[in-house]
Amino acid sequence: MRGSTSWWWTMKKRHLLFDGGLCGGKMSQLPFMGVVCTVMLYVIYRTTNYQYQQTEMESELEPMQPFYIKESAMDTPSLNSLPRGIIEARSDLELKPLWTTSSSRSKTNVRASHNLLAMAVGIKQKRNVCTIVEKFLSENFTIILFHYDGNLDGWSDLDWSREAVHIVAHNQTKWWYAKRFLHPAVVSIYDYIFLWDEDLGVKNFHPGRYLEIVKSKGLEISQPALDPNSTGIHHRITIRNRNKKFHRRVWDTRGSTKCTDDSEGPPCTGFVEGMAPVFSRSAWHCAWHLIQNDLVHGWGMDMKLGYCAQGDRTQNVGVVDSEYIVHQSIQTLGGASAIKVTNPRQTVKKHTVDVRSEIRRQSTYELQTFKERWERAVKEDENWVNPFPSRRKQKLRRSSTRKRNYSKV
Repeated sequence: MRGSTSWWWTMKKRHLLFDGGLCGGKMSQLPFMGVVCTVMLYVIYRTTNYQYQQTEMESELEPMQPFYIKESAMDTPSLNSLPRGIIEARSDLELKPLWTTSSSRSKTNVRASHNLLAMAVGIKQKRNVCTIVEKFLSENFTIILFHYDGNLDGWSDLDWSREAVHIVAHNQTKWWYAKRFLHPAVVSIYDYIFLWDEDLGVKNFHPGRYLEIVKSKGLEISQPALDPNSTGIHHRITIRNRNKKFHRRVWDTRGSTKCTDDSEGPPCTGFVEGMAPVFSRSAWHCAWHLIQNDLVHGWGMDMKLGYCAQGDRTQNVGVVDSEYIVHQSIQTLGGASAIKVTNPRQTVKKHTVDVRSEIRRQSTYELQTFKERWERAVKEDENWVNPFPSRRKQKLRRSSTRKRNYSKV
């Protein structure tokens, strides 16, 4: 019994010594394993951080597509034959080089934001247009010029001419151009779209400061205020208020339109004029669909732009006073009055066409047509609910309902 017991204790000691040796070996390996784990965690961290930075850079270069562009692309049956990942539903107006080098690709210019200035221009306004464009280029705006007089060569001597996009179509308005070349899918990367006339003085206007105010106040649709000395002022709400940074409404009891505390819509509040409107991306998506393809002068649209304000038009539409412009009201579209010959053989029988009068006549006709289309659309769309119902009508309805209930009692 003693021999077997001593043998059992001898074997147990050996196992204990052997296990202790392993534990000792493991204990000695722990610092090494800790270093390996630390290195692996560091590598994983760096890789993840790099991927995150790349994702952020790509999102800055190519902002997330608006929901309406994604839906329109994916829901089109004609695209079912394409894999979803290859579908490019939008574009932009950024100029691209014919080829790139490895060094130029590594120096990709990442803008903090993208904004667009679009103007219909003629060579007679070259000096004023140049002043406007240079101010906007200093703030990294993309520039697109619509040449309604067909004169493109006259701009080639300007240093910035090659940086701008030029489109030529004779005697077309900025609304005609905008409907055809500023589709929401084309301008979806731009945070704000400035759709301006060419005859605006910008001595007291700075695009950067203007956008700071617009963003801070949540203005989806806006315009710079007009200097009181401007010509062609049609609505008092557009006139600069020297005591304010911006305003959303005006009070005025003069004239046929009375603007009081009870005023609920244009031109007393929720209104900008068509000479210098500024749209956010979402507001422009709506406004582009409001532009009628055949009504090129845009008359009447300003009264309805508030419906594109992405909410309450009395809050999301405003006029910026601290950054203001001068409307010079120089009308050059259409050219000078033309001589119209009724019969080429009889040069004696000819009369002068007053271009400005004809344009005004056409604009008035388009205004009436636009009003009729709006009224017809409202009647025919049974599912449409007016987001800006008249409070006066609501009060009258409530009072009449109360009277009926009282009479029944």
